[in-house]
Amino acid sequence: MRSSPVTNRVVSPALAFAIAALGIGLFSMMDAVMKSLVLAIGVYNALLWRQMISVGLGAVAWKLGNSGRPSGRALKLHLARGLVTTAMAVLFFWGLARVPMAQAISLTYIAPILALLLAAVTLGERVGWKTFVASIAALGGVLVVMIGQGREVPGSETFHGTLAILGSAVLYAVNLVIARMQSQAARPGEIAFFQALVITATLALAAPWLAVVPEAAEWPKLVLAAGLATASLWLLGWAYAHGDTGFLATTEYTSFVYAAVLGFLVFGERVSAFTLAGAAIIVVACLYAARRRDIAQTSIEASA
Repeated sequence: MRSSPVTNRVVSPALAFAIAALGIGLFSMMDAVMKSLVLAIGVYNALLWRQMISVGLGAVAWKLGNSGRPSGRALKLHLARGLVTTAMAVLFFWGLARVPMAQAISLTYIAPILALLLAAVTLGERVGWKTFVASIAALGGVLVVMIGQGREVPGSETFHGTLAILGSAVLYAVNLVIARMQSQAARPGEIAFFQALVITATLALAAPWLAVVPEAAEWPKLVLAAGLATASLWLLGWAYAHGDTGFLATTEYTSFVYAAVLGFLVFGERVSAFTLAGAAIIVVACLYAARRRDIAQTSIEASA
């Protein structure tokens, strides 16, 4: 059992895990909707208009959550995570439009190991040989996915999309570490609102040159994507406030199943043997590294 410093409620690890898994499921559905939007109106406009809607939904979540005014530390974390998430989202969705969903998701699975290494650098955690070996194995899994991708979907567009996904995965590792600190300083509704606000404000800087009002047919998908993203962020914020990062990070791997099914049903994408093998290698490597300890749990809480 674990209680949150924000809510002071004791929640079982199983419940926190289930809520996190549900949050990942909703986020995977949002990925499918966003891929459709990116193909229709481009990555910038898909993100900008979705985030504008998310600000309104986030404001409702903040109000209903009775969060009150954010602390100075919470505001800094909201700003930091919002900026990181903006860059992460642009890279991810740009790459997602160029590679199959299951392949894109499998490449992001290097994030938990990267988070372990990042926590070691930023929070003074010691990195043992198991983590080093797991990192090499995960890199091997990435290479397997890329080799299969080059054989089945050759071309520079696919290669550039893969690089964008990997860049997004690096930023996602940073996001995981910040998310843990953020969940200890703010309630889920507050996190949902301020993250949407920061991302929207950042994207709006380029609006005079890039913004185009979508056609009427795209607005239902934008509202759906915003709703799924807000609900997912709220659920994940709640889960991370009541569970350890290293334990909950394993829920990320359920997204491969969602991506494979949605990619096939919505876009007619098939999962290759290379993608399955590479994803399996990466997942096993991450679980092997996480078996020894969580992602800098003690150090993160000590710095809170």
